[in-house]
Amino acid sequence: DTGPCGPCTEIHFFHGDNADPATLCDEPTPDGKGWMEIWNLVFMQYDRAANGTLTPLPKPCVDTGMGLERISAVLQGKTSNYDADLLRALVDKASLISGKPYTASMGDDDVSMRVIADHARTAAFLIAEGIFPDKSGREYVLRRVMRRAIRHGHRLGIAKPFLHEVALLVCTMMGEAYPELLARKEVIANVCEQEEVRFRQTIERGLGMLDEQASLMQSAGKMVLSGDVAFRLYDTFGFPLDLTQVIAQERGFTVDEPGYEAALNAARERSEGSKVGDAAVESVQRELADALGVPQEFVGYGHLVAAGTIKALAVAGKRVAGAGPGDSLLFVSPNTPFYAESGGQMGDVGVVTGPGGLQLRVTGVTKGPLGVFMHHARVESGELREGGSVQFAVDEATRNATRRNHSATHLLHWALRATLGEHATQKGSLVGPERLRFDFSHGASLSQAELFQLEDLVNAKIRENAPVQTEVLPIAEARAKGAVAMFGEKYGDSVRVLTMTADSVELCGGTHASALGDIAIFKILSESGVAAGVRRIEALTGAPAFTYMRETEAKLIQVARSLKSAPAEVVERVEKLVARERVLEKELTDTKRALALGGSGGGAGDLTAGAFDVTGGRALAVRVDGLDAAAHRELAEQLRDKLGNAAVLVTSVTAGKVQLVVAVTKSLSATYKAGDLVKRSAAAVGGSGGGRPDMAQAGGTDVANADAAMDAFRTAFAVS
Repeated sequence: DTGPCGPCTEIHFFHGDNADPATLCDEPTPDGKGWMEIWNLVFMQYDRAANGTLTPLPKPCVDTGMGLERISAVLQGKTSNYDADLLRALVDKASLISGKPYTASMGDDDVSMRVIADHARTAAFLIAEGIFPDKSGREYVLRRVMRRAIRHGHRLGIAKPFLHEVALLVCTMMGEAYPELLARKEVIANVCEQEEVRFRQTIERGLGMLDEQASLMQSAGKMVLSGDVAFRLYDTFGFPLDLTQVIAQERGFTVDEPGYEAALNAARERSEGSKVGDAAVESVQRELADALGVPQEFVGYGHLVAAGTIKALAVAGKRVAGAGPGDSLLFVSPNTPFYAESGGQMGDVGVVTGPGGLQLRVTGVTKGPLGVFMHHARVESGELREGGSVQFAVDEATRNATRRNHSATHLLHWALRATLGEHATQKGSLVGPERLRFDFSHGASLSQAELFQLEDLVNAKIRENAPVQTEVLPIAEARAKGAVAMFGEKYGDSVRVLTMTADSVELCGGTHASALGDIAIFKILSESGVAAGVRRIEALTGAPAFTYMRETEAKLIQVARSLKSAPAEVVERVEKLVARERVLEKELTDTKRALALGGSGGGAGDLTAGAFDVTGGRALAVRVDGLDAAAHRELAEQLRDKLGNAAVLVTSVTAGKVQLVVAVTKSLSATYKAGDLVKRSAAAVGGSGGGRPDMAQAGGTDVANADAAMDAFRTAFAVS
């Protein structure tokens, strides 16, 4: 519809005997015989605008859509791509796992096997490129592909995770031509299996919801699933829209796509807020970049102080000729010692001084259009003019702290691969003066022993105090040297190679310590999961690490004093206290249960005094505070059984929350459903809940209305 386009020509091949050009446009017969397009060439000549206008391209070209799989099928005498050797082994793998034969038909089972084969191959290649399933961008494309394959496995009756097995076969089949598949086969299998386990936890409930909606629509004579329902399927159960549309088509209805988009956009607005002004910021940054006119030079690797010129500046999103005290601005300079935020490293801070008492406080530096360094600053004194000569000075303490943390991330990367395996590669990082954050590929949380091992490996390298070497090399030479590149990053012909140790050689444009000893000490703060197959470590180096350990030691000493013990005895004393607390909690719970159930006199017999007659039996609402969950349900069941045919609500205020349990005799549950009754009472305390017709529970936070919840229960019988 828009973009590069032009006339095209196609090459068709006839499967079978007696090719007749007159049948060229006919569909192939069910056995695949007939004409099939195998090649399409587009002669790119125009750029088509949205209004249909065609503008000649400055450099026409030919886009040759050669169908490798189709040509392979032709050469192998097959009528389907899926029967050729590029895909058939994957189809057969899906057949083997499902225990169902593949008959090369258009039946549901065969279609599902072909989908699994194609999507497993796609998933393997995307994960090998460092893309992991997530909620947006190309990561979401991967998630959609994987979940569609998983759903087709579900259709085939495959009851256990299987996608990783097919993906591993992709690695075996194609690893010789694409070595990254073999190099990352562990993480490919890991990510596939985790995504499937996660989706299988909700797929049954999502399909159940779709079936329920289909039934309601059929009863109402409707053929379109509402956009709100489609969005709930995505938001709650992880069903991408295209998956919902495929399932809907199979059931004979369609999806309200505009309604879905409206619900999705509303959710985005609620979660992200408005981004008004981004376009204006980008526009003025491009204007500043264009004003630079010459390639910008970063001199900060060797110098923290440098002379420069303010080439152009902007205040409040507009290009200006000057700025005064209090103004916040952006400026560009032909050269700068300030590092711009990139590669996970935060931008430098510092000061800019000039004639007439001029002083700017640089609060950060980012990369704008064309990679130009944009200095974010505030005028503290004097007047700044476009074209003025100034002196740059990077804050040395902040830069040094950042360099320590950045160098530590490289040592951590090496230590992770040495500890967990080569699959534990970098997925992202954030390096600042206070701490470092490092994301890496791994499918499980790290044990305390593994975290200690990482610290030991990194600190051992720090103590060696080897010099940190940096050199600029051609990309081919850097790769030959074994330099590790970040997946997804784009590199030029020449790259900056950082050598920390013989085992740690990586491409990196950031600033680093001069020697490993500068890092001083490395201490891990936390380890957590951030996405499917991605873990995160946060850590400290240098003075902040020492301060953290000193503060932790002070807390230990304080706890020891409270326990009247030596710090070395704290663990033993705390374990004894915890064990004693558990005994007391059990005794308290048992006492409350005994009191509530009549074990100390009175009890359940007295609680039934408030019962009243209803159609077919009796009803009762009581309040007994302080019950745990087990005693709460037990009391409701005992009161119900005591009354015979009955519906009982037990309300309990515990730990500042209202808990509600409704128990209904099965003979009454058709008339008085426990789920409906508990929802009515829960509304009175600002909560919700549900359950079976004979047993349901709910909770709320409005403790003041606990008695009102019982009134709502009683009123329900008057209404019915």
